[in-house]
Amino acid sequence: MALTLQDIEQLFAQRGHEQYTGEPVSHLEHALQSASLGEREGASDELVTAALLHDLGHLLHDMPGTPSMEGIDDVHQYRIVPFLRGLFPQEVIGAIERHVDAKRYLCATRAGYYEALSNDSKRSLELQGGIFSREQAEQFIAEPGAEGAVRLRIWDDQAKQAGLATPTLSHFLQRARRCSLTAH
Repeated sequence: MALTLQDIEQLFAQRGHEQYTGEPVSHLEHALQSASLGEREGASDELVTAALLHDLGHLLHDMPGTPSMEGIDDVHQYRIVPFLRGLFPQEVIGAIERHVDAKRYLCATRAGYYEALSNDSKRSLELQGGIFSREQAEQFIAEPGAEGAVRLRIWDDQAKQAGLATPTLSHFLQRARRCSLTAH
């Protein structure tokens, strides 16, 4: 069953305050910071919406704590997709699906990227398949939407600053409404 924009707002209201484990921000703060970075870069409504929603899959399970700390990959990038299909175009969904592989790609292709990751992000990287080989990296970046996913991933990495002021959830839900398949 697809979520509505109201359902997304409610999910953030119910669970967004939870600590993004291993980081100095809540899930909502992380989402708003990611979207804000995309907006500042002049990204499309679709990519800013993907930045807002890229980790929403973490909020769909009832596992206590952080799955990666328990040695579990919660496949959050795929868990959310069935709930967003029918609400958003593939540009939104594809960036969300690929943001984990974008981390694997950046570790393989960008000097210093792996070293700059937080401890939790390094731990989850291993659970998510580790750093891409050169061949895997080449295949990934050739996929449609991969470059957008890489941009999203960079914002994701930067969106972990305690107390950073951002526009509100309502502001970004307006952008999401503009690219929604159902709000027209």
